[in-house]
Amino acid sequence: MTSDKRQETSYERQKLATRDEMRVTPSSIPEVLIIEPDVFRDNRGFFTETYHEERYGRFGITSRFVQDNLSFSVRGTLRGLHYQYPRAQAKLISVLQGEVLDVAVDIRKGSPSFGKWTGIELSAESMRQAYIPEGFAHGFCVLSETAVILYKCTDFYAPQNERGLLWCDPDLGIEWPVRDPILSGKDGNYPCLKDIPPQHLPVAKEDES
Repeated sequence: MTSDKRQETSYERQKLATRDEMRVTPSSIPEVLIIEPDVFRDNRGFFTETYHEERYGRFGITSRFVQDNLSFSVRGTLRGLHYQYPRAQAKLISVLQGEVLDVAVDIRKGSPSFGKWTGIELSAESMRQAYIPEGFAHGFCVLSETAVILYKCTDFYAPQNERGLLWCDPDLGIEWPVRDPILSGKDGNYPCLKDIPPQHLPVAKEDES
């Protein structure tokens, strides 16, 4: 290929290219963030950075992530509601294949939104992410035939600190898109929030209450 043709090809790609700037917006619980990453698209496909410490830090996501988890689930699967305490984890959730309803529940004692939940639809197509800070229980339900979910965590998995609350806790009133989900035995037997001992729940920090 000649130099002129290489320049022409490059020029054509630039004309076809589009770029979606990164946007971060609060969910119905302000500490839980909805992230729309910076995506560069052209006739070849797309490129995006799924995490950039400095850029995400400018939006208040300053947590240090130390572990990445990958899960595959089929339609109707519900995983959750999970949390770890002590050694609480903040999470950055991405969907690599399929679509899910991602849910976070505020379980911080003293928080004005204690016991409230927020749901965010995430999909591989939209490339939206959810940032869930420490002090929240997390779960998701698969809306597509299959789904692959990647989530970054700010602390290592500690089985002795693994906890959860019941996905269908009537006091939470979560509007799940399924009535009879596919569950693990453990997820189907977690207690309701009101039945969790206070010493097993995180406390809201002064600037969060």
